Amino acid sequence: MAKQWHTRKWVGVSLHFLFWILLFSLPYLLRPVTGNATATHSKEFFTRGFYRLNFVNNLLRVVFFYANAYLFIPGLVYKRKYSEYLLALLAALGVMLAWDSLFFNLFLPGMNYQVWNFFVFNLPIFVFLVITSAAFRMIRDRIEENQRAKEKENENLKTELSLLRSQVSPHFMFNIMNNMVALARKKSELLEPSLIKLSSLLRYMLYETETKVSLQKEIEYLQSYIDLQSQRFGDKVKIRSCMEHVDEHYQIEPMLLILFVENAFKHGTGMIEDAEIDINLKTENQMMYFSVRNKFNPAETEVKDKISGIGLMNVQRRLALLYDKKHSLLITKQDNWFIVSLQIVLH
Repeated sequence: MAKQWHTRKWVGVSLHFLFWILLFSLPYLLRPVTGNATATHSKEFFTRGFYRLNFVNNLLRVVFFYANAYLFIPGLVYKRKYSEYLLALLAALGVMLAWDSLFFNLFLPGMNYQVWNFFVFNLPIFVFLVITSAAFRMIRDRIEENQRAKEKENENLKTELSLLRSQVSPHFMFNIMNNMVALARKKSELLEPSLIKLSSLLRYMLYETETKVSLQKEIEYLQSYIDLQSQRFGDKVKIRSCMEHVDEHYQIEPMLLILFVENAFKHGTGMIEDAEIDINLKTENQMMYFSVRNKFNPAETEVKDKISGIGLMNVQRRLALLYDKKHSLLITKQDNWFIVSLQIVLH
């Protein structure tokens, strides 16, 4: 999705650069009054010291601007710690006062330092920096929030269009249909329940994934997929699935979990000794714990991963967009076991 011009990084950097250029140029634009300079200090000496003092003060103002924007606002204001925020501002003002006094005596020796002068000249600038840095942070957060919302909407639209193509392998559908043809020829009693499971699986994919779905429906969808695969492989693959019944109010973005299960059957079957797939899902304290384990053949997986790796990247991107910091995904390989562990905060 193309970014609007005002959201591009170079625009923000340029605006910051121009802002600080203007601030550092103010002493040259507003000439100081030098009537209080003593006879032993020439006007040139005073002016040079004044410019140096403003330069080092501006350096500290730059630090304060970004400290307020990136530390104080998100760490205190967003967490409603207003008293701590006020204390942080007072502490910053105290540091600026000490800093100003130190460099005043260094650059303008022999002149009397008066605290009230600091507040007359620096307090308005301090207040201005507080307001502008807070506005910068809030506008920046709002822009990022809007971008994330648009990306989420765009991602959902693309996902809806590509569910059948990318989430459930056409190879799986082909094998299941062949398996049902074999059941029909044998006039097996398993044909009817198999067709019902396949029908419910397709119905869910086509009509029930436009918005968030109940976690229980997602579990039923996964179970239908697992049952069809179990029927297909029979005793060739040891399949264990334990997915607890969950509260109906729990919801989840549709078809986030199927790719991990599909990959388990893709990599956990074939020329593998004692093939085994374990699938577990449970909820506890508004957290969903989902894990998939399968034995794999390293030689075969290297070839398959070139294709399935794209799918894993897509589901990781969906998780980042849809759940941001409310999920944890860990994918590991250990002793010829491929292990996926996913945790999601549910609402």
